[in-house]
Amino acid sequence: MRARSEPAAALWRRVVVGAMGVVVLALVWELYKLLGPADGVLVGTTTVLPRTTDLAMPHLWVMGGRVLEPVNGASAALPMWLVVLQASLFTLGIAAVGWLVGVAVGLALALVMQRFRAAESAILPWIILSQTVPLIAIAPLVRRWGAQIHLGEFTWENWMSVALIASYLAFFPVSVGALRGLSSPDANHVDLMRCYAAGWWKTLWRLRLPASVGYLLPALGLAAASAVIGTVVAEVSIALRGGIGRLIVEYAGAAGGDPGKPWAPIFGSVLVGLVAAGFVGLIGVVLRRFRRGEVAV
Repeated sequence: MRARSEPAAALWRRVVVGAMGVVVLALVWELYKLLGPADGVLVGTTTVLPRTTDLAMPHLWVMGGRVLEPVNGASAALPMWLVVLQASLFTLGIAAVGWLVGVAVGLALALVMQRFRAAESAILPWIILSQTVPLIAIAPLVRRWGAQIHLGEFTWENWMSVALIASYLAFFPVSVGALRGLSSPDANHVDLMRCYAAGWWKTLWRLRLPASVGYLLPALGLAAASAVIGTVVAEVSIALRGGIGRLIVEYAGAAGGDPGKPWAPIFGSVLVGLVAAGFVGLIGVVLRRFRRGEVAV
């Protein structure tokens, strides 16, 4: 009974600590707005802390109240929260596709690199090098290349380009984390499997995959965050409508006369990230018996 209550207590502690972190962040925001200079903190000619004017840094209750109001002054305008929610779901769906593709590619690369050491020496440097390419530079190229794909009735949609870019960011932490996890079993355990005449596949299923869970779960969390970031940035880069990235660009122009409006899609992107992280957390609950020690990637 006590063993069952310990995971529940640990979960509640995380929830309480997370809530306290949000409260502290809100207090710091309002405290800085109250005490900080209107022109921000300058070091020479460089601004190191933001301005505290109502246009640059609105109160939290102004942001929250704006979310409950209509998007604009039109009679049939939808509430801001509904528009942001619809855009968030659109972005979340694309990020989920990118995450799934990135996880599949990352796991496949990790399996190949673990199975063949020559493949690790050949592939791993290129995997690391791939993350040095600026995302905002390749997004228009991916869209252009995708528009040239025609296979019968299949047509490449713009959202597919965004999902591909999200997977491009998501596969990296999975491939590195899974490789570390698959290589983590002790040599004695591997030798024991050989003594039992277990082949590579059975050793993978019985030993390496369970041992890799502690490494893989943090990698999946990083991949989820990377997929969300990649989706939002790609939506902005290729001007894809319907997602939270496009709303951020559109509402940023209203900051001068409506300072609370640009923050609504920002809160939406935060919501998408929390949902993605929560999904990975559910995977961790399912694989709890294999989580003997998680290692940061």
